[in-house]
Amino acid sequence: MSKVPIKPIGQRVVAVAGVAETKTASGLYLPDGAKEKSRIARVVAVGDGVKSVKPNDQIVYKEYATTDIKVAGVDYIIVKEEDVLATVE
Repeated sequence: MSKVPIKPIGQRVVAVAGVAETKTASGLYLPDGAKEKSRIARVVAVGDGVKSVKPNDQIVYKEYATTDIKVAGVDYIIVKEEDVLATVE
């Protein structure tokens, strides 16, 4: 992903969310309604006011704190920096 078509403003972060698991640890396939939405995402752009994360960081964010948008076939999330709970090493 070379150029991100979304430029966040202020203290917002644009990220690409992880993919929900389609299979359980025991090998059972999950129907779409039973899949748990991943709350880990990879940061692709940050606003001017963001200090704690940078592009390519993996973040954990609050479950209902995002704005979801699809641009050019890619699903992005926009989240406020204050709703980012942690980074993943």
